[in-house]
Amino acid sequence: MVAPELVKSPINEAQQAELDQAFERAQKALAIIETYDQARVDRLCQAVAWAVSNKVTFTRLVEMGIAESRLGDSDSRMGKRMKIRGILRDALRQKSVGIIEEIPEKGIVKYGKPAGIIACIVPTTNPDLTPAGNAIYAIKARDAVIFSPHPRAKKTSFETVRLMREALEREGAPADLLQCLTQVNIPMSQALMARADLVIATGGQPMVRAAYSSGTPAYGVGAGNSTMIIDETANIEEAARNTRLSKTSDFGSGCSADGNLIIHEQIFDAMIAQLQKEGGYLANDAEKAALKKAMWDDEGHRLADTVAIAPQKLAAAAGFEIPADRKFIIVRGDEIGKTHFYSGEKLTTLLAVYQFKDFDQALEMMRGVYNVGGKGHSCGIYSFDADHIHRLALAAPVSRIMVRQPQSKANAGAFNNGMPMTSSLGCGTWGGNVISENVHLKHYMNTTWVSVPIKEDKPSDAELFGSFYDPRLEEV
Repeated sequence: MVAPELVKSPINEAQQAELDQAFERAQKALAIIETYDQARVDRLCQAVAWAVSNKVTFTRLVEMGIAESRLGDSDSRMGKRMKIRGILRDALRQKSVGIIEEIPEKGIVKYGKPAGIIACIVPTTNPDLTPAGNAIYAIKARDAVIFSPHPRAKKTSFETVRLMREALEREGAPADLLQCLTQVNIPMSQALMARADLVIATGGQPMVRAAYSSGTPAYGVGAGNSTMIIDETANIEEAARNTRLSKTSDFGSGCSADGNLIIHEQIFDAMIAQLQKEGGYLANDAEKAALKKAMWDDEGHRLADTVAIAPQKLAAAAGFEIPADRKFIIVRGDEIGKTHFYSGEKLTTLLAVYQFKDFDQALEMMRGVYNVGGKGHSCGIYSFDADHIHRLALAAPVSRIMVRQPQSKANAGAFNNGMPMTSSLGCGTWGGNVISENVHLKHYMNTTWVSVPIKEDKPSDAELFGSFYDPRLEEV
């Protein structure tokens, strides 16, 4: 989300008291859950997941979150309760208590240990999913979590955490394993992060940078600018359908929503036509210019009023109307670069399309897009050409590439791919992050490696150095 730069300032006495009490309660809860065995921990994960992700409850949370934040689309946001199920699936299939892995040939045995008290920064677009997903992994790892909700959606996050606390209490576990701050602002979040054992920050780049500068180990996420290459072998119907699914999910609020399509010239017109069949509205030149003024200021800063809104509202903000049945807006991209705003992240129901002649040009355009923004995050391709997929994988400066999948429905894990389920996507050093993978269970744990002696595994110098080895230089 668009956010101001973070400036450190002290918290007030009331905030300090709330923070002190939260950490005191978290420490007591942590001492209790550390004694639980694997079966007990797994049951608690199931309890908190069901308390939030059952359809009746999640529907209420979705409606509450949209009404409170004035962002997002209820129909597509409802699908996020499936993500909670996926996170639970992944958590239940792994070990976290005692011995979690054995590698006999190396004489290694690994033991899982809690990370401690986690500070979780909750974004305004996921006030329900983020607390639930983090709670499942944290409880599985036997951690405690203190959530710092976004002020624009804090009531929804607080209600989500309240429901999970009640579920813990019903199971005889300490409710204070999960807590949600009430006096939230930037200084409070900074104070929380500085005091925790681990920070998981999902939100705008200023907040992620603050997490990394807090002095606490942190997992953050990079900015997105998801781009899909569609080559001449693509199934156009599949590509257009998946584009619609990805672009319209929660009104394009997610950093994984398709932002740019780079389409082969042979299928460009057919692809545009198919996107229109899927509900796309192709803006003319005048409408494109008007949209640019509505979405960015003269210096290229994204304007918050047009983030994550329906295409009809986006068009109205630009001064024109589109039919009520249109689901997203398409603009023909001009050049790619920092002064060409359409090649950057859109965060709404608008898609830019570009045309390429050969795959070398497609890769060049892809690199240009990520030089504008979104390095480390996500890329994708619609192709049945294995060489094209391989070349994209070699060239793309991203942590994940989705092949023939709707990006925002797939890259954080889906039931038809093997990506770890999560709501936080690490973007590697490209995106200023410490990891280049999906944040999942292993990141919520400390691991103790126990090593016993094995048969010596020491290659000869000739094997190690190959043709560089000269035994004469070893003679004394």
